[in-house]
Amino acid sequence: MSQPVVHVPRFGTFVLLLGAVAVALMGVTDAAARAEPPRVGVFQVDASPNIGSPLAYDPCVGVTDPLSLSGVVIIGSGDPIVLAAVDWIGLSNDSHRELRERLAKAAGTTPERVTVHALHQHDAPRVDFSAAAILDHYGIAQNAFDVPWARDVFARTAEAVREATAQAQPFNRVGVGVAEVNEVASNRRLMDAEGKVIATRYTACRDPKLRAMPTGTIDPMVRSLSFWQDDQPRVVLTYYATHPQSYYRTGLANPDFPGYARDARQRLTGVPHVHFNGAGGNIGAGKWNDGSKEYRQILADRVADGMRRAYEATEFRAVSADDIEWDSVAVQLPPAAHLQEAALIAQLSGPDAKAAEALGAATKLAWLKRSQAGETVDIGCLTIGDASVLHMPGELFVEYQLAAAALRPDRQVMMAAYGEYGPGYIGTATAYGQGGYETSDRASKVAPEVEGVLVGAMTKLLQSDVELGPLGVVHDGLKSESLAGD
Repeated sequence: MSQPVVHVPRFGTFVLLLGAVAVALMGVTDAAARAEPPRVGVFQVDASPNIGSPLAYDPCVGVTDPLSLSGVVIIGSGDPIVLAAVDWIGLSNDSHRELRERLAKAAGTTPERVTVHALHQHDAPRVDFSAAAILDHYGIAQNAFDVPWARDVFARTAEAVREATAQAQPFNRVGVGVAEVNEVASNRRLMDAEGKVIATRYTACRDPKLRAMPTGTIDPMVRSLSFWQDDQPRVVLTYYATHPQSYYRTGLANPDFPGYARDARQRLTGVPHVHFNGAGGNIGAGKWNDGSKEYRQILADRVADGMRRAYEATEFRAVSADDIEWDSVAVQLPPAAHLQEAALIAQLSGPDAKAAEALGAATKLAWLKRSQAGETVDIGCLTIGDASVLHMPGELFVEYQLAAAALRPDRQVMMAAYGEYGPGYIGTATAYGQGGYETSDRASKVAPEVEGVLVGAMTKLLQSDVELGPLGVVHDGLKSESLAGD
């Protein structure tokens, strides 16, 4: 049977030819762009609160040392990539979205190629425009958020990103370094022989019995990713997983020990440093820190020493634009069953609504409404040379970071967590049945099924064919130790 003949008008032929030419030109343009050396721009702004503005738990009465919002713009492989870190406890919901959109516009890219993470210091602000709007809607006076100040920081950061994009410098090598940080990280969740949490060893722990218990499951390594033009370093990114508090509730804004370590290395080397907190949701310094004020500097020195050794152990690889990739996966995180809209609204609208309780209800309702609307969270992955950097949401348990390394043992896998802060703590599926603060209704807004969602995203982004068993359970590559013994 003969095929029907389709007659294309001459005008249609002309349009098709134009389309073919346009596609060809786009290919030439893209190839020409990738033939240019990649470039990196660095930005930093002061993100310190105003006196009287709220910190996470208290009004700000002073700034001991400035908080910063810093990062890099990577140019040369598709649209620009923006990586940013801020010395705040967290950045949630509409505020996280808005900052990413502003930085994307400033860099000439899309929000999917922008990632923003908090370091999670506690004498630092929390920023959640969605929760603030809910409190305003119910007429509840609150002192948790300073929205105009935050938007001023956003505007200044966007301008800094615009300048960093315009002034980006070429690089032709990347360096990766790894070193162990001694006597800083320890697991917060202390287990009995049956695998149930018997105590939480918070980041400052005054109980000598809890401090004497084993370190537990951690990732002790600090990792550095540096950008170089020949022998000239442009910027150093560092990654280490732990809660960052030495002590807090002082009313004095400060970057705490990871921030002090970062700043010390920046001063000593003269090279810009940007630090990211890894999957430190169930990790803190409690075994090594009794909350005494001198431990802030002690811990900072230990982290800085690890950063130094990682930098000195740097292994280099020549790179071009073809060696740089960015990919992202949009995922829906399953909301926790305890998030009940009617109950949360009752907490906000009742005659006895209190500001302290209303704040928790507002943050939960903001996350629930996002979930009900089917909104997604972007999981990003930067691949550069032999390194992959995953960009993750929430107060993620360290088992996810260990799992990422197990998925690609042939690569140096790094992780930045504390991105979208809306979900709060994100435990493993097993952890939700073990008890403890981190997976309680108070702390976590996601369901145990979140593990499958995130591991699936990591597996896809890392292009791994490794099949992992349940996280937090003894299996090859991931050993969770019992903390009730030695």
